[in-house]
Amino acid sequence: MSAGTIVLVGTVLFAAGCSTTGTGLRDGGPARTETVAKSGAPSSPSEPAPSQSGSSGKPARKIDPIALLKADPRVSAEVKRDLKPCTGKEYPVDVSYGKVTGGSVSDIVINVLSCADALGRGSYVYRAEGGTYENVFSDEQPPVYAEIDRGDLVVTKPVYAKSDTLAYPSGEDVITYRWNGEKFTEQDRVHTDYSNIDGGGQPAPATSQKN
Repeated sequence: MSAGTIVLVGTVLFAAGCSTTGTGLRDGGPARTETVAKSGAPSSPSEPAPSQSGSSGKPARKIDPIALLKADPRVSAEVKRDLKPCTGKEYPVDVSYGKVTGGSVSDIVINVLSCADALGRGSYVYRAEGGTYENVFSDEQPPVYAEIDRGDLVVTKPVYAKSDTLAYPSGEDVITYRWNGEKFTEQDRVHTDYSNIDGGGQPAPATSQKN
């Protein structure tokens, strides 16, 4: 994947908020799934990426994920246009920190959700490169949600048939990506079909395809 170099801007206070989906960071410390409060900080192109991580796998300084997304040319105009607070100053963005690209600084996984139903609009991974953050993964085919699991990037995608409601998808795809030193490559894909008898949405036996 080609990637544009993104420079961190501002700092941000994190607060509980709109989203209730996702598990956030699975390794490198306690789970951190947060809805981000608008910082209002001005752009600061000279701000470097953190040089070290804390024991929880989180960078020494918090980043402003909203500014990071808005400055990223790889984030679609549609996602940027709809990237607005759900209530007050709280954006529907989940942010996780952890080691997924083998770097010395924690990577950042950002999921952009919809305010109405908390479905994933886009998932992004940022890696610290030369004092800035670089977008090394993006998926903007909703619904989508990305997280770190034992050093791999795991992307979950509910699958909907035409007659499905948002609450009851027909199944889901779980795709595992691994960093090869330059980019993420698909390692495993598991599809699960759900049984919707009585609206239960119970999973049927899964099928797995490995690369």
